[in-house]
Amino acid sequence: QVQLQESGPGLVKPSQTLSLTCTVSGGSVTPNLHYWTWIRQPPGKGLEWVGAISYAGSTYYRPALKSRTSISRDTSKNHVTLQLTSVTPEDTAAYFCAGSYHLEGPYDYWGQGTQVTVSS
Repeated sequence: QVQLQESGPGLVKPSQTLSLTCTVSGGSVTPNLHYWTWIRQPPGKGLEWVGAISYAGSTYYRPALKSRTSISRDTSKNHVTLQLTSVTPEDTAAYFCAGSYHLEGPYDYWGQGTQVTVSS
């Protein structure tokens, strides 16, 4: 069974780069028909789609975050990585990685999430 685990720093200073890793176990980051997505939930708000990478390596980003977002995959380590540059306190959120057969979901696999706080 596929399991996802997010990891990264819990605290990031404003203007720095946030880097999060999603480790995929029990499966591969490049099987056919899979998309790997990053989703976040700011405090007191709903889920927000951040971006995704396909099995072929194509990337898709939230338009408002596109200039600051990069998603990549390391097939040798079964990792999917999110980088978000020039963070502000508005980037404070619980960040989740999810896997699906379709770009827009539904999401078949979810990580437990990792909390990121942007503060000086």
